[in-house]
Amino acid sequence: MTRLVVTAAVVERDGCVLLTRRLKGTHLEGYWEFPGGKCEPGEALHSCLKRELREELAIDSVVGDELLTTTHAYPDRTVTIHFFAVTLLGEPAPQIGQQMQWVRREDLATLKLPPADDELVALLQAPSREERHGHLPNR
Repeated sequence: MTRLVVTAAVVERDGCVLLTRRLKGTHLEGYWEFPGGKCEPGEALHSCLKRELREELAIDSVVGDELLTTTHAYPDRTVTIHFFAVTLLGEPAPQIGQQMQWVRREDLATLKLPPADDELVALLQAPSREERHGHLPNR
């Protein structure tokens, strides 16, 4: 079975996260996903994510903390995904014909996302510590 190491960007802006749609003819075609991609052998995780964002969205970025690592077994491959908080340096522009959209956290469950993203979606939709304790910040 094929084993892949993948990095993905969690980019937030104005209460929304950035998603792109997998192209026709690819594994999980039509699914929405957090932008990123496969690491080359020996490639550092941060370098992989920066490269993928440049290739797919023509954007430079600052890769921050790792938010979650998860492994998911599909019938034909096992994927380990490293999700990182990312700040974009400019406006993303899709380069390979993929759709792109900004989605509110609470709307993530309405989209078709890969099963490997389920744990991250749950994390992103979990109430913040302040919300759990009834201390909502003034907005």
